[in-house]
Amino acid sequence: MTLEPIHTNDAPAAIGPYSQAIKVGDLLFCSGQVALDPATMEMVGDTAAAQCEQVMKNLRAVLEGAGCSLDKVVRTTVYLTTMDDFVPVNEVYGRHFGDHRPARAAIAVKQLPKNGLVEIDCIAALS
Repeated sequence: MTLEPIHTNDAPAAIGPYSQAIKVGDLLFCSGQVALDPATMEMVGDTAAAQCEQVMKNLRAVLEGAGCSLDKVVRTTVYLTTMDDFVPVNEVYGRHFGDHRPARAAIAVKQLPKNGLVEIDCIAALS
């Protein structure tokens, strides 16, 4: 089975030894996205909701870079630095996914890369 790294300039470059995504068979495993602007590699947004907007743009860019889309996402994991941000992040998340409802976990963590407030990763079906 071949593992194919995915890279797009429309999403932030990896800030560590990992790929934006890996394609294997009919599945795409997307690394977690934080609210980095791909052009400047600077964090954007002062609230979790504002950061989630950028996170979703970044996630969409990675998916599209692999020839995929949000409506093919099977599962996501949402990481929050506080569960107090669950509702505002949910609103942004829901708007981006529309009627599509992938399986999901939401987890509170102590800290995220670049001191972000939200990070989202996903697994998507390619066929």
